[in-house]
Amino acid sequence: MNGAHTNILREHDRDSGILTLTFNRPDKLNALNVATLLELGAAIAEATADGSVRAILLTGSGQKAFMAGADIGEFMAVGAAGAREFAERGQHTLALIENCVKPVIAAVNGFALGGGCEVAMACHIRVASENARFGQPEVNLGIIPGYGGTQRLAQLVGKGKALELILTGDQLSASDALRLGLVNHVVAQDELLAFCRRLIQRITNKAPIAVGQSIKAVNAYYSNAAFAKEVNAFTHCCETEDFAEGVRAFLEKRPPVFTGH
Repeated sequence: MNGAHTNILREHDRDSGILTLTFNRPDKLNALNVATLLELGAAIAEATADGSVRAILLTGSGQKAFMAGADIGEFMAVGAAGAREFAERGQHTLALIENCVKPVIAAVNGFALGGGCEVAMACHIRVASENARFGQPEVNLGIIPGYGGTQRLAQLVGKGKALELILTGDQLSASDALRLGLVNHVVAQDELLAFCRRLIQRITNKAPIAVGQSIKAVNAYYSNAAFAKEVNAFTHCCETEDFAEGVRAFLEKRPPVFTGH
């Protein structure tokens, strides 16, 4: 399976049943583009249906980034017309992760910003390397998280801290993420994957049906309606002049000048 997909490398250890999906755009710090998103959705759907897969491990190539946000260059092509489809596509893929009845673990090996943080939060458990950093910096572009970040961040760290992080765009260190409950564990970079695999083994030793039903039962607490409100808010932001200015400023490496229009 490995090598068949350029944006995501697949490694299926049939002895343990662990499918490792590695985001493979190291020259872009594994930034999330549409092609990667579609590949990710397909890989999760296939793994869910594959009886030989017991668990899924997500990580990034290299030692700098799990996924350093969305590919900003694609934002210019999205515009207001494609904003709703853009957000709904992302939410659909991340819902496949969250609702997968097999455990999905994020091995966060560096930056997990914007869409990268949203992908990590959709996983059932997050383990971070000591150099990992988390954040939802979309406000700097004149938009909001659109892949479920407004909902999952509040679920994990609480409403007040989630609002602070989303409204400021501030980043969290791995230790702060652990303190707030955004991640479950922090380990050394060279121990990250081995630690995750040991954790997965502890879970896959349990009854598979009980594991899957536990995931479903916990997820049932949260409302799907709120995710639709996020799509509406994301779409509205993408229709503003501030969004266009935010993306231009990012690409031109200058501070944005927002006008509230």
